[in-house]
Amino acid sequence: MHEVAIIKDIVIILLVSIPIIFIFKKLNLPSIVGFLIAGMIIGPYGFQLISEIEQVEVMAEIGVMLLLFTIGLEVSFGRLIEMKRYLLAAGGLQVLLTILIAGTIFLLFDIPVNKSIYYGMLVSLSSTAIVLKILSDKGELEAPHGRLGLSILIFQDLAIVPMFLLLPILAATSFSNPVSILLQLIYAFGSVAVILFVARLIMPKILFHLAKLRMREAFTVGILLLLLGTAYLTYSIGLSFALGAFIAGIILSETELSHQVVAEILPLKDAFNSIFFVSIGLLLDIQFVLVHPTILTLIVIGIIILKSVIIIGIIKFLRFPLRVAVITGLGLAQVGEFSFVLAQAGLGFNLIAANFYNGFLAISIFTMLLTPLVFLFIPAISKKFGSLESVKHHEKEAESEKLKDHAIIVGFGLNGRNLARVLKETGINYIVIELNPETVRQEKLNGEKIIYGDITKEDILHHIKIETAKIIVFAISDPTAARIGVQNAKRLNPSVYTIVRTRYTKEIGELHKLGADEVIPEEFETSLQIFSKVLERYHIPLNIIMKQVALIRGEGYSMLTQEGVKTHSLVHLDEILAAGLTDTFFIDEKNSHLEKTLAEINLRAKTDATIIAIVRNGKTISNPSGKEKFLQNDTIVITGTHQSVDKAFEYLSE
Repeated sequence: MHEVAIIKDIVIILLVSIPIIFIFKKLNLPSIVGFLIAGMIIGPYGFQLISEIEQVEVMAEIGVMLLLFTIGLEVSFGRLIEMKRYLLAAGGLQVLLTILIAGTIFLLFDIPVNKSIYYGMLVSLSSTAIVLKILSDKGELEAPHGRLGLSILIFQDLAIVPMFLLLPILAATSFSNPVSILLQLIYAFGSVAVILFVARLIMPKILFHLAKLRMREAFTVGILLLLLGTAYLTYSIGLSFALGAFIAGIILSETELSHQVVAEILPLKDAFNSIFFVSIGLLLDIQFVLVHPTILTLIVIGIIILKSVIIIGIIKFLRFPLRVAVITGLGLAQVGEFSFVLAQAGLGFNLIAANFYNGFLAISIFTMLLTPLVFLFIPAISKKFGSLESVKHHEKEAESEKLKDHAIIVGFGLNGRNLARVLKETGINYIVIELNPETVRQEKLNGEKIIYGDITKEDILHHIKIETAKIIVFAISDPTAARIGVQNAKRLNPSVYTIVRTRYTKEIGELHKLGADEVIPEEFETSLQIFSKVLERYHIPLNIIMKQVALIRGEGYSMLTQEGVKTHSLVHLDEILAAGLTDTFFIDEKNSHLEKTLAEINLRAKTDATIIAIVRNGKTISNPSGKEKFLQNDTIVITGTHQSVDKAFEYLSE
């Protein structure tokens, strides 16, 4: 019956997971929050649909391994190097300061040093899964607070590795013996270094040979073998399963097969992760919460304030605006999923007592449940804090006084750089506003007309002479900043022509209401490019394609962004395809038909298409005879049906 019980528990969890995923998707909330609530409801402290959780904890351990494995795949060595500044500065300071300050607070309550450090480690971690899900859904991963938040979260995920290594040291009875601590550190880090070295030599070769078999089953089983094998190896030498899974992921991330590995593992990770988060909810003792509501509430508020203040201070230290600092700080103020993993590991080392563990679970779950609600109020909160920030004008007033009928470029990413280059070449006066202080410093050295500033601030808009500007272009990935910036710019200068780049078509209507003259949604422009390219391959005349593109843009994209809107149909495709067309083919030096006569090529007999002209050295040879040869750099004019012209192109390309 033991086997039947575990299957029953899995069935219940999966049965609950499906409607939760659907409901929370409709509510635009992370499903993880729903899994936590579901665990509380169906668990031994709720309706007792699941009363024995030992078996579920085993599956939750697999979920943790898969989660760390996929994080290892995503944070390759190359990406870590690319993000090194904010990863080390923002992430490193956040983890160290949180452990130091939180540990000091715990010490004030007469908690031993080793346990105070351990509790500080638990508090220092935030929820990668929840925060990245919310930022991704809001389209803010590339915004300044999105990039900073991602850097801090990645550092936290990496920090879990040394934290696991420190657990046996913190649990050692000879905690004050520096020699013992040093030996344990050397053993732990030395073991990890050896495993990394050996795994980097062996694992890519194994994966390559598995891929060569061209058997999906063998490839999937091989991935699981490498994952679980490395996890078991680290566990067998006194470290954790999760650490081995992370090592396997970061090694495989360097191979050319990493994307296929993610594709194979992702479904398993999602399934087991739901079990992991439900299992956390199962462990929450609701009776404990009801007995200690006041102290738990105070600690939850205290952790949110502590983590927010630390992160805000760090982001301000890195010279980002207070608005960005507040969004990042509040967004990362919860306790994360890896804290659960660290807490469970701490139980085995007697670093956390049962009553403390129950309290920690309650506090962590409540901070995670509050995160989506905090994100709902972040725009209003950040705007309020931003208005309190004084703006320092680092630029010379003489420089800003020269600005008249100029263009303002907000953001210096790919779009901003391209626009600035074109304006510079055409001699149009412009100025760039950028939030990244490193970018501003570097580009100033390159002679770029760029200043550091937050476009949501009226003082900045006055400084860049919004009153005399002709056009302002928002080329940023921060929807909140774009909306505030558009509204303020139009209020200060109603005649300034405003162009906004946005990611999603759903934002078009609101931006137009705020005063934007033109909104360019990336996903929609991509769709226009796609259908244009497809129609080109079918030889649809260019004027027909451009007419349809202009029609859609002219109607403000409404025909494809609103349900029930009547759309103008394209000219019937079958009529166009049935008609003849004329196209051109260029003869390069590698063409196999070079120096052959038209009679030898015999294009009409082979493809039913006709050569009606040859353009050579700027002159046109109409109705060429069969004796005419193909010469290098000739342009051949071909006419026929769509099918015959396609055949002619294939034949001439042989």
